[in-house]
Amino acid sequence: MDEAEMRVENDFLEKVDRVTRIWASKQILELLMKEEEYNEDSWLKEGLQKLIDEIVRSYDEYGGINWSDGEDLPSNQAVIEVLEDLLSLIFPGYFGNTRVDKFNVKYFVGNLLNSIYSRFVNEVEKSLKYLSRKFGVASEEICRRRARIIVKEVLEKIPEIRAMLSGDIQAAYDGDPAAKSTDEVILSYPCVLAIATYRIAHELYIRGVPLIPRIMTEYAHSKTGIDIHPGAKIGKNFFIDHGTGVVIGETTEIGDNVKIYQGVTLGALSFPKDERGKIIKGLKRHPTVGNNVVIYSGATILGGETVIGDDAVIGGNAWITSSIPSGTKVIVAPPKLYYKNSSENENMDSNQH
Repeated sequence: MDEAEMRVENDFLEKVDRVTRIWASKQILELLMKEEEYNEDSWLKEGLQKLIDEIVRSYDEYGGINWSDGEDLPSNQAVIEVLEDLLSLIFPGYFGNTRVDKFNVKYFVGNLLNSIYSRFVNEVEKSLKYLSRKFGVASEEICRRRARIIVKEVLEKIPEIRAMLSGDIQAAYDGDPAAKSTDEVILSYPCVLAIATYRIAHELYIRGVPLIPRIMTEYAHSKTGIDIHPGAKIGKNFFIDHGTGVVIGETTEIGDNVKIYQGVTLGALSFPKDERGKIIKGLKRHPTVGNNVVIYSGATILGGETVIGDDAVIGGNAWITSSIPSGTKVIVAPPKLYYKNSSENENMDSNQH
């Protein structure tokens, strides 16, 4: 290396060092610039083949996390694309990229429905074949026929789903003083994506379709921070304000006109196990929430026998594991605050202020 190249390299290292001191320790810089022997040609010829063999061997050793032998599973990407098209059908002009007006609406609906139908049937059929292989319950022909029936039934539910979502959106607008219009609610509120996805996925769930309902709701969960299991039963005019961190478990039942805030958990109190120590599935594990209930942020309500009565109000950060009568307000007592006066170095009770 000549003197000019050395100066260039030294300048580069000095700049990297100055930047690194801002965001990282000296040890990280040393690791970054560490000299190691590496022959790329040799690795591509020998090391890469060795790595291929090791990864393929791991497919046999840890077989529970890969799927091979040509047996199809629903495609995560295809399911999400179908979901996004369903949302475009439910909220034309709000979701999707197609401009919709009264002159092209019939063409838009017909074209999109035809496209959704064939792709949706394909993914539902694969999910039913998965169930058939796992439990030996049906032939491939039955799976194909059943997939077509299920998709037809779900698509025919779209007007009803739209009616439910119309109430949910109006509840969001009425329940949030910051909402300027229902347009703003549809376009920007995370609860719209989460609740709409849940209402679609629930129709698949109650028809026994495996895998796809969870793919849909977990996609919405990843986008919004709102985790609604497709098995939950949720009534009309449902509003989740802010939304981040909300969890609604599989066997939760929620009545009409319910409003919940961020960080609310409707979860399981415990998981009963059989004589072998395995969790017993299919039991009612999550609470029931009545009509006209408000649940404020951070509240946790647990247990399949826990019932929150109609018109109850659950205060923020409440921890509830038993039933609450109708019309009851549950409020957590405010914690006692202490203030430390740095100049006098003494503690003062909050009651002194």
